[in-house]
Order: sequence, then structure tokens, then C-alpha cells
Amino acid sequence: MGRQDEITAERLKKLKELRDKGIDPYPQKFERKDTAADLQSKYKKLKNEGKDKYKATIAGRLMSFRDLGKIAFGVVQDATGKIQVVIEEKETPEKIKDFAKKYVDVGDFIGVEGPIFRTQRGELSVVVKDITLLSKSILPLPDKWHGLEDKEERYRKRYLDLVMDPKVKEVFLKREKIIDVVRGLLKEKEFVEVETPLLQAVYGGASATPFTTHLNALDIDLFLSISPELYLKRLIVGGFDRVFTICKNFRNEGIDFQHNPEFTMMEYYSAYDNYEFHIEFTEELFKRLLKELNMTAMIGYRGKQISLEPPFKKITFRDLIMDKAGIDIDKANTFDKLKSEIVKKKIANINLKEATHYGSLLDELYKRIARPSIIQPTFLTHYPVEMIALAKRNEKDKTKINSVQLIIDGAEILKAYDELNDPIDQEDRLKEQQKLLQSGAGEAMPYDDDFITALKYGMPPTAGYGMGIDRLTMLLTGQDSIRDVVLFPFMKPQEKKEDHGRPHHKK
Repeated sequence: MGRQDEITAERLKKLKELRDKGIDPYPQKFERKDTAADLQSKYKKLKNEGKDKYKATIAGRLMSFRDLGKIAFGVVQDATGKIQVVIEEKETPEKIKDFAKKYVDVGDFIGVEGPIFRTQRGELSVVVKDITLLSKSILPLPDKWHGLEDKEERYRKRYLDLVMDPKVKEVFLKREKIIDVVRGLLKEKEFVEVETPLLQAVYGGASATPFTTHLNALDIDLFLSISPELYLKRLIVGGFDRVFTICKNFRNEGIDFQHNPEFTMMEYYSAYDNYEFHIEFTEELFKRLLKELNMTAMIGYRGKQISLEPPFKKITFRDLIMDKAGIDIDKANTFDKLKSEIVKKKIANINLKEATHYGSLLDELYKRIARPSIIQPTFLTHYPVEMIALAKRNEKDKTKINSVQLIIDGAEILKAYDELNDPIDQEDRLKEQQKLLQSGAGEAMPYDDDFITALKYGMPPTAGYGMGIDRLTMLLTGQDSIRDVVLFPFMKPQEKKEDHGRPHHKK
């Protein structure tokens, strides 16, 4: 029997003894009156004035316990922080002292009542006059000095990660603040928050491979949303001027430090605006985020110093490819011409076999050669039309679209563009996408007849915008991986011997 098994057996024995004594180890409620943070703030200037002047009733998880005989020290952690509890021979009733030392273990949730004071070392503490066991911990916590050192284990057992490392919780509290700031600015600009379907009969709005599922009630296959775009545009058709949603998207693509199969996006659509609105909104948003998060514009991120001080640099897609690859895409304007230039210049790392059309080859060249070189915040504008099937062509150059993308440290933070509202052009481009899909281009979009019908009723000039909340949070919290900013990132299931009767999906 291993040490953990011995501890578990010992705690199960205690659990039985408690129940035999008529003590419920998992009571219904506890009337907590104080939190650790409140007490630390309220009695910040408290000196050792005696133990009867101030009293507290706290509750939380016991994180450590040191029994020195006549005195014992414990640390209780709640959602706001930590506070010390003290069992003293002369102050703590004998019955309470015996109960605590016999039945309470590190990891248990407890309620403690008693006066507060400062120790000789200045530690604000609660003298244990009464103790209530609120939840008996059967499994022991990880060693407090090492915590969860294995990253895979941290992600799989996020609950323990949060218990053992307060800094992890701070990241997710900051994530909430980031979302609040984004939502607040949109509300100020009179955007209406809406919801769109996550289960869709026809997916669309992005170049991505979807997840499929099956609806038993109607015996039909459905897709998990890869983007809310086409539904948000339907709302613009329906008469909303400004709409946004903060939602989950699901894409059946690779998993790495920037990609999780499900991720959080904010998308908005603003009638009567164009891509220049996106640039103004983004720079205003970053100013607001720096202020509300109390951050300086210069941050350290993945070993680099990055300035988030607007205005940000701007460069066209053509100029970027020219600079990084030495190829003029206005001349290499077909699949064969571009492929020939890539081969001629011996550009490595380009997957020529998987790129099946001009747009996908451009994307491959951009992602492999150009995008990784962009470190400081940069707006990349005017994509070739073949790369985004839902965007409006530029007024002067019909081979380009009015698009803008913010790149920071080689990562796409947002993508936005003027939305295509010409139903005939959109119909032709989606039909072309459908042909590519049928020919094996897995990330091409299917034809959406209802969406085309909606456009034929008329949609005003509209600017559309999508921002990755996870990547934005990575940047603003200094995290290296998307898994560090998603509470429960996807992890490959661990093999288990037992089958608990979970149904398996049948194709």
C-alpha cells in the first residue's frame, strides 16, 4: 500500500467514526461572517490588544497545520486569501482541541469561530474557540512546497492547481476583467449583445474544419459552430445596427500553444461603418485595457519586450509578403505563378501538397514566412480576395478586400473586414467555396442558401470584427500557452481500465 493509499484509508476510518458519533462530516450550511481579505483589511493596523476585543467567524480549506504541543498553528484559505488559526492550550476548549487534532486534516473545509489578534511575529490570527467540519477531504493535497509540477496534471486537475497556486486564480480573475472591459466599451458604443446557435445545420463564417454531431430527435447530422458570423449578419439584415456576441467556437484543427479545439471569441457587426472603424475601436480598446488593468504599455511577453501603446503600425498584405518572401503577389496572382515563385526562391517550410488553391497557398506562405516575423502590434490590411470569401472587395483594387488583422508576436489577435453585402458576388464566391470543399479542401465553406436569401433582402454597408479572447488574455497576463488562460483546456483522455457504460458515438 502506497503512502496516499494509507492516508486515504486513515481518513475513511475517521469518516466512519464521525458518522458513528452522529457528526455529519458534510453539513448543509455554515454561517460565515468574515473573509480572510476583509479581516486583513479591517484589522490592518491591529496590534496585540488582547484576544477578546474582536471576534470572527471564518470558513475555508485548511492548507497547513503544525502541532507544537501546547500550541498549534493552521492556515485557512478561502476565495479571498489566507488567514492563520491558532489552537492554544489555555484559550481553546479541551473538547474542541481534541476534536481538531483527532479528526481535522489538511485539505478539510472547516468553519472557525474565535477572537482575533496578532502574534508576536505580527501574523493576524483567529484563536479557535469553536470548530466545525464542513467537508472531509479523503484524498491528500499535493506537497505544499512542490504543488503540481507536472503541467499536464495541472491542466487535468485544474481544481488542485487553483487550490495550490493563488497566482493561477489571479489569471482567471484578470480574464474576467478583460471581458468586462471589452463588453463595457461595446455597450458604450451602443452595441446590443445577442446569442447565436452553437448547433448548426450548415456551418460557416470562417475557413475551418467543423466538429460534427447527430441530433437523434430528427435523425440529422449537425455541426458545432466555427463562427457566429453568418447569424450576426442576418441580424443586421433584420434591422439591428450594432450587435456583438462573446461565445464559444469549435474548430477541428491542430492543438498547440495558441490553439484549443474550443475557444472564446468576441464578434461584432456595425452597420454603416467600414474597416477603418475597426482600427479606431481596437486602439481605443487597448488604451482602456491598459488603464483598467493598471498596466504599463511596455510588457514582457514570451521573452520579448512589446509596446501596446497605440497607434499601431500598419502594413498591407502585399507589402508584407514582398518584404519577407521577396514575392510580388500582384504579379504572382495565380496558383501556378505563386507556386513557381516559391519553388524558384527555395522557400522552405511551405506545404505545397496540402495547398490546393491560390488562397490556401497564399495563407500557407503568410503563416509560415511572414506572420511569425511580426513582433510589435501591427495592423495587416488588404488581403487578396481569394483568402476571405465573406469580405467586400476594395473600391479601387478589386483583387483585394478591405480587411484588417492585428498581429502581435506572430499571433492573430483579431481579424476584421468590410462585409460583402452584394448577394450576387457572395453567391458566386460561396459556390466556389463549395466546389473547393467537394474537391477535398477541408477548410473551405459550404454553400448556405438561407444566408444568401437573407442578403438578397438587403444588408447595409457593415463592418465585421472577430477578436480572440483567449489570445488577448495570454498577452495581457503574460501566459505562454492558451491552456494557461482556459480553465478547463482540452486534454487527451487518459486510458482507464474500467468502462463506466458511457455511450460511444456511432457514425
